[in-house]
Amino acid sequence: MLTAFLLATVAVVLAEMGDKTQLLAMAFASRYRWQTVLWAVFAATLVNHLMAVAVGNVITQFIPMGWIKLVAAASFIVFALWTIRGDTLDEEEQGQGRSPFWTVAIAFFIAEMGDKTQLMTIALAAEEAIKTGGVGWLAKIKQIVPVWMGTTCGMMIADAVGIVVGIVLHKHIPEKLVKWIAAGCFAGFGLLGLHDALDQLLSKAVTLHHLFLIAGVFVMPFFMWFIARLTQQPTFPLPASDEKKDHSAAPRSMSR
Repeated sequence: MLTAFLLATVAVVLAEMGDKTQLLAMAFASRYRWQTVLWAVFAATLVNHLMAVAVGNVITQFIPMGWIKLVAAASFIVFALWTIRGDTLDEEEQGQGRSPFWTVAIAFFIAEMGDKTQLMTIALAAEEAIKTGGVGWLAKIKQIVPVWMGTTCGMMIADAVGIVVGIVLHKHIPEKLVKWIAAGCFAGFGLLGLHDALDQLLSKAVTLHHLFLIAGVFVMPFFMWFIARLTQQPTFPLPASDEKKDHSAAPRSMSR
């Protein structure tokens, strides 16, 4: 149980770096008391992630273990690319309302629906259900609670960091470096998970997938760099004609 809790905590902390909900924490921290923001995040995360671990636990009853491991490993690759791509915060998502607590809680709950952190919680819950096994309510509690508490704890840590960054350290922490470290960890976990899943699904005589996974170690950084370049906001240089106008306008104003 402790291992599942720690894994869920670390995974969510990495997933939340630069995520939309962390951006929400930064935005709300500049408008409301940080204590209110944290309590609202805690309440919204408890409900949202309880739904996610319940779904992940039920999935194991219909899908074979090997395929669940394969999907979970592939999801980590997707999370790596998603982290590099980054999120943006729309003005509508910053919420409107009279109560700061409910404004933040509802905004976080909606932002988490379909987010990579929620999808990761589903995957972790499914994997834990397979590892723990057993039937009955006691077994279900052992499968659900560590992942639920771990992902909630990870969310609180990540969004607390977001609040601190938003209030104090925004100009001193390189956001790109944080994203690349988190994405690199996800890619590594994903490739290792694919290795284990394919070894279980394929015959022992089949080893060709090992070559593809080794190639993936070298291809993934390039692909992540390519995604990062595609998602960069372009800068538009000033046209030459405008530059000439600006330079020619300066002497006239001085002559006057």
